[in-house]
Formats: sequence, C-alpha cells, structure tokens
Amino acid sequence: MADLPVHTIVFEILTRVPAKDVGRSKSVCKQWYALLSTQDFVRIHCSRSLVSSNQRVLLIDDLTCSVHPIIFQSNDYGPSSIVTFPFHHHNNDVSILSHLNGLLCVCLNHTYELLLWNPTTTAFKHLLTPDSHGFYINNLDAIGLYVDADDDYKVLHIKRRSGVLGVYVYSREVDSWRNIPFITRQEYLSPHFNWSAGTFCGGTLYFTVCECWIGGTNVVICFDVNSEQFKEISFPPVPSTGMVQGVLVNVKNELHMFASTGMFEMTIDLWTLQGDYWIKVLSCPPIPPISLSLWCDITHYVTNGNWFVMTKLGKLFTIEMDMKPFECFYPVTWFRGFKGAVFVETIVSPSI
Repeated sequence: MADLPVHTIVFEILTRVPAKDVGRSKSVCKQWYALLSTQDFVRIHCSRSLVSSNQRVLLIDDLTCSVHPIIFQSNDYGPSSIVTFPFHHHNNDVSILSHLNGLLCVCLNHTYELLLWNPTTTAFKHLLTPDSHGFYINNLDAIGLYVDADDDYKVLHIKRRSGVLGVYVYSREVDSWRNIPFITRQEYLSPHFNWSAGTFCGGTLYFTVCECWIGGTNVVICFDVNSEQFKEISFPPVPSTGMVQGVLVNVKNELHMFASTGMFEMTIDLWTLQGDYWIKVLSCPPIPPISLSLWCDITHYVTNGNWFVMTKLGKLFTIEMDMKPFECFYPVTWFRGFKGAVFVETIVSPSI
C-alpha cells in the first residue's frame, strides 16, 4: 500500500464509502472534487454500492415523500426521513415509473412530463423537449430505464396513441430523443393490453404484456439494449382461470417472475428465465383473501430463506422458501409501485 500513489489510495477508499459521504468529500479540495466527478469513479462506486445494506424504500403520499432503510434482522422498515422534491410539483402528483442504480424515472401527473431524479443527491433532469418528446400517458405508455455497453443511461419510451405505436430512446450522453423501429403484433396496440414497466437484466429490457380479460393473452417483450432489437417470448405456463399478474424482477442478474393467478384467493409462483424458457423455482400456498387496495400495494421481501409479503402498513404474512437465503427487497406489484420504489443510494447523475 505504501508504494501506491495517493490518488489511487484515495480512489480505492472513496469508492467504498456511502453515497452521501462522497458528496461531502467533494468539498475537501479541488483535486478530490475532480476525482469524484469522473465517470470512472461514479461507475466503480455504483458497482460497489449495489448491496442490500444500501437499499432504501421510497414512499410517496399526498403531502410527503419519505425514505426508509430496510432492517433485515427484524424484517421491517426502519425509521423514515422526509425527502423534499427538488422540482416543482402538485400534491399527489409524482408517479415513479422505473428505477435503476439509484436513478428514478418519474412522471409529473399534472403536466405528463418525464424526469430523471436521484433522491440521494437530489439532482434531477427534465426529459421534455420542444418537439413534445418526454410526455407520458398512464395506462397507454411504458417506460424502461437501462444502461448500455458504453455506460450511457437511457430511457426507452413506448407510446400508444390512437392505434399507433411509437418507440423512442432518450440518451443521457447526448441529451436527446430518437425514434427506433418496433414491429409487433397489431393487437398489442389495443388499450385492452397492459404493458408493465421495463425490467433491466443482462443487457435486455423485459416487459410483460397482459390482456385485461380473464383467460386473455399474456406475453413477454424483450428489448436488447445494444442491438436495439425486439423479440417476443412466452409467458410462464400459469393457469388462465381468474386474474393473471406477472411481475418481473432482477434477482442477482437473473430474470425472475412472480406470477399470481386467481380471483379472491391468489396463488403465487416464482419462475426464472433460462434462455427463452421459464423454469418454476417455487410455489406458494394460496394467499388468504385480502382487499384489492392492499393487493395493489404489495411488495415482496426475501431474506434468510423466508418470503415476507409487505404493504405500506407492514407485514401481512410469511412464506417459508426452499431456496438459498439472500437478503434483498424485490418490488412485486402489478402497478410497479407508482407511489413507491426500492432503490440503492448512489451518486449516479441524471445528466452529464
């Protein structure tokens, strides 16, 4: 260590400290500010921050936005801290559409405007352009946040407007939108199909596309973020009787789906994607009837071999799992937590 340059020692130490401490360290001197602002530092610090201890739960209600740590030992949320939105908004106005590496893609409901926001650093970026890109319509559009092979953070925006589908990509690097081709089945353009937010895993964005009818069509649309090509793969073979909800999660860089079926009693299976085929990981006993309002708020938190079904009000019940223990929190709700998100505290900036 004594033979290493001071620059290298500082770099190695500070890429391991919490994101908020990095912000404070920038004020030490000009050299540290320059070092901690480089893309190499941000990238390596982010990769070392993606651990369960840095996970936070952000919850939005009518008047406040709060951030909670996760206490894995007691299987609960920790004490909250209030977050002030750094951008202009109205009450009950901010919806969270996607999240990746500490960045949130949010929509302001009164203007339909898209923003990128880092709640840890408070930095944000408006994505609206004079040519009307960056507008989001709930129940018609879908959003996916991803990073490509060149470490450029991008937003994929799928628009459905009067039977016409348009696909646009925003690049943080060049700060602009562009159109890309997307060939899909005509029926997916119908408002009878719900598109999930995109889940980024292994260089691909995945969307569930589910028909609103009981026994309807359910598929997964895949977008290769480097080739910018789309393809369709099948849904897991779940029963088509009752409601079907499939929510995708990235578990240790492997794509999983929590697939729920039923009406009043819900059955949930966990599947993993191997190639283009789904393999069942576990089946849970039927969940006792709960109200729709609670069902829509549910997230699922996995630790030490147990699966905890949570809402904003706290834990509903515990399901024992026959799988390797890991400590992580996975949001698993059809509405993708529009009023909440699980994120990791990083210094990734929404703009260059």
